[in-house]
Amino acid sequence: MDPSVTIFGDWGTSRLRLYLRQGKSVLDRRDGPGVGALTASPRDTFLSLVGDWREAGPSRALLCGMVGSRNGWVEAPYAPCPAGAADIRERLLHLDADGLPVAIVPGLSCINALGGPDVMRGEETQILGALAMNPDLAKGRRLLALPGTHTKWVVVEDGAITSFLTAPVGEIFALLREHSILARAASGDGAESPDQVSAGFARGVARIVEKGPAVLPHLIFETRSRQLLDGLSKDEAMGFLSGLLIGGDTASASSWFGNLGQVSLIGAPALSDLYAQAIAAHGGSSVAVDGDAAVLAGLTTLSSTKNSGVHVLA
Repeated sequence: MDPSVTIFGDWGTSRLRLYLRQGKSVLDRRDGPGVGALTASPRDTFLSLVGDWREAGPSRALLCGMVGSRNGWVEAPYAPCPAGAADIRERLLHLDADGLPVAIVPGLSCINALGGPDVMRGEETQILGALAMNPDLAKGRRLLALPGTHTKWVVVEDGAITSFLTAPVGEIFALLREHSILARAASGDGAESPDQVSAGFARGVARIVEKGPAVLPHLIFETRSRQLLDGLSKDEAMGFLSGLLIGGDTASASSWFGNLGQVSLIGAPALSDLYAQAIAAHGGSSVAVDGDAAVLAGLTTLSSTKNSGVHVLA
């Protein structure tokens, strides 16, 4: 085995991204099915994807995300907040996969700003990566947001993740778009119009700024009534719905965490841009952090001590 060669993986519910690395260089990248779409066991799926990579002599693999959930390869118990890189590293779950050492990153748990339990898996690695990429984020109290299916608003204090709050914004949007009557009041089977979607989004955010997030359930119905009475196109209506949900999430975060200030947005550029618009509408500012780059930087941080953690049988 070559100690300079490692395999990194970000294994979520919907997709798997694997990286073969030597030092800090990525030699190859490979995509695979997410935990929610597997047709074979996680172990067999992983070994089939990295089979030819074994010729490069990787010394170990490090995986984060839903691979460590109870529906994944092996459940890695959550690390409680506050937690920094050392705390997470100490809870890495180690196993053997056909002679290849594999470590799985645990998720985090906390009592959130509403006094309820909250959890994350995978985002903790992106957060550590963002801190490594910009050391200033590890100084003082910072607010980060990770937009997605389950958006996370995260407080980091002096480099430790102290608390976070989750909103299933992406999941709610998908459910309402695909399985509710809200999207069926106007025709729109042609190609999507980005301009109409963008205009609708701005309108939805403005409606939240005007009325506040407390009346979000009532504003959501306007997605349908504005199609019926105001001639809103389907594309603009879906943008409007997205603006309401993201605007409502942002407004609520502002009330829970205080002045938004500058928020570090970690994730896909297109979705981060939507959150940046909503944050600006609520008086804050933001800076974008690429999610893929953050994952690699976070896994690099966690791989610095390969033998820490808990060992289990494969």
